[in-house]
Amino acid sequence: MRIMGLDYGDRRIGVSVSDMFGWTAQGLEVIERRRENIEFERIAEIVREYDIAEIVVGLPKNMDGTVGFRGDICIEFADKLKELTKLPIHLWDERLTTVSAERTLIEGNVSRKKRKQVVDKMAASLILQNYLDSKSIR
Repeated sequence: MRIMGLDYGDRRIGVSVSDMFGWTAQGLEVIERRRENIEFERIAEIVREYDIAEIVVGLPKNMDGTVGFRGDICIEFADKLKELTKLPIHLWDERLTTVSAERTLIEGNVSRKKRKQVVDKMAASLILQNYLDSKSIR
């Protein structure tokens, strides 16, 4: 059973998938949102290709834990995704995951141009890995 992680953004969606055991997350790709709803087509393809059983969507919260405008957009995306895929969708607190991914890439001396290409995928991996780790603690 694989789980998909998504870092939903205005222009791009970072995508990660777990291994078959649900232990580790690997960045898969970045979906460019250039046409209306093309992201749902690509996500459906990945669900079929990787036999995805659940999806984790990063939920951007304010630092005080409240859900703001950006979070509402992600909730709306998650609801539509659940309707289309019929899979369980989990919203996961993603505070600072993009910042953490960016910092890791900077520390690795990755150029600004290359960082832009992978930061969303890396953020999706962090979201999914945090979710997977929380499940293994129980």
